[in-house]
Amino acid sequence: MTEFIQQFILNKSNELFEKVKGYREHLHQYPELSFQEENTAQFVESKLQEIGVTSIQRIGKTGVTALILGDQHTLNDSFIGLRADLDALPIVEQNDRSYKSKIDGIMHACGHDVHTSILLGVAELLLAIRNELPFPIKLIFQPGEEQNPGGASILIEEGVLEQPHVSKLYALHVFPELEVGKIGFKEGLYMASCDEIHLTIYGKGGHGATPHQCIDPIVIGATLVTSLQQIVSRSCDPKTPCVLTFGHFEALGATNIIPSKAKLKGTFRTMDETWRAKALALIEEQINSIVATFGGTVELEIRKGYPCLINDESLTKELKKKSLKLFNNGDIVDLPIRLTSEDFSFYSQKAPVCFFRLGVANKEKGIVYGVHHPQFDIDENALKYGMMAMALSVF
Repeated sequence: MTEFIQQFILNKSNELFEKVKGYREHLHQYPELSFQEENTAQFVESKLQEIGVTSIQRIGKTGVTALILGDQHTLNDSFIGLRADLDALPIVEQNDRSYKSKIDGIMHACGHDVHTSILLGVAELLLAIRNELPFPIKLIFQPGEEQNPGGASILIEEGVLEQPHVSKLYALHVFPELEVGKIGFKEGLYMASCDEIHLTIYGKGGHGATPHQCIDPIVIGATLVTSLQQIVSRSCDPKTPCVLTFGHFEALGATNIIPSKAKLKGTFRTMDETWRAKALALIEEQINSIVATFGGTVELEIRKGYPCLINDESLTKELKKKSLKLFNNGDIVDLPIRLTSEDFSFYSQKAPVCFFRLGVANKEKGIVYGVHHPQFDIDENALKYGMMAMALSVF
């Protein structure tokens, strides 16, 4: 990468800042839920057209792709994929900002408005020096990252990595645990698989004073919640990261009423695909056994979600090294593994990927809340650093 390219990326990222900030504030005001991002997709298409990007196509209904090629490139070349996600979350925003969400009960609380805005800025930056690009670029604006089965899996099925062929991919994600101006990397295994457990336990309701005449689904559910933890503590290798959490337990009885059914919802996460398959089988077996022991019945659905996310070591090391051209050494952070999940993992099963983190926090401004929190926000200067890092990835 030449000094001209480095300086161009730095200068253009600063030049585009106000425009990209405007993108982000617009998108933040008009969030849309997973697989419902029609207005967001139209906004992306219109901005791509305005800056001169061609070959814009829809994919997965609300997904958008576009190509950037230099005069030296053809559609038969291998492309670098740059991905941003589009969807928001069903959260009521509690910020008092000029760009606060105008859509009741929906908020960009995970920063996907940031990711989309950055990629639009990067598109304009790269288009300006398209004849300097070592590889042609495929921009991927992806729907439905927040909801099973994950927009990435749908786009892959619809051929997003082919025609033209995408040989490697990059994506960034906001990270409130890092101050603005910092970026974070983790080589190899980084994020967990994620599966959902949904079950309804059917018992026999009745008076709370005569439990012997009932089959209590609350007791069955409580037994399940505690007993299933032994799968993690006693069947899983202690060296394997693994968590089983039930975050929903609904049983609509009363102080003196034993209900007839109870509903539970949980998540199972790990970082070993072999153990994942074995554990899910054990969870199903144990649920059926415990419910039957109490005399109840159960409707059980295990929704298999995202796989583990594995960053290609070579790509990640390479981008960390490139980042030293525009970031201070102390602003490049090595990250630990996380048991959160991300559907970018589906791409990592098909091609080498690098999924890295963008610092967005600013304690002096009170910007300290984590993603999925109703007061989540970013220091918008992060937009400049995000453009810089994403642009560096392709040279």
